[in-house]
Amino acid sequence: MSDIPNELSYTKSHEWVANDGDGTVTVGITEYAQGSLGDLVFVELPETGTKFAVGDPVAVVESVKAASDIYAPVDGEIVEVNEELADSPERVNEDPFGEGWLFKMTVDNTEQLSDLLDAEAYGDIVEAEED
Repeated sequence: MSDIPNELSYTKSHEWVANDGDGTVTVGITEYAQGSLGDLVFVELPETGTKFAVGDPVAVVESVKAASDIYAPVDGEIVEVNEELADSPERVNEDPFGEGWLFKMTVDNTEQLSDLLDAEAYGDIVEAEED
């Protein structure tokens, strides 16, 4: 079973979401997602200032196996991206819940945060996909 920290929220498309408590969230991909993709070779991040709606493709991660879209977990604006990933995409594989974060965005509608999955519900999805 993949590591699924309880303090984070999750999407069905395998993004994790950390509520930063200041009207922004930090977003990355889960350990399960990076493990499924394999070694990442490229990460395409959005421009700061770009607005997205929940479910919009925001970023792309590419591995030796496949390219995968990363989706906005909430409506909001990109306020920061992890510039380190341009030169070191492997950080996502090495530390998906830490130094491998992808972007930070504002939360236009805080009610959308309650639509995200908790660790237990996300764990059920991962378990079903692993079977």
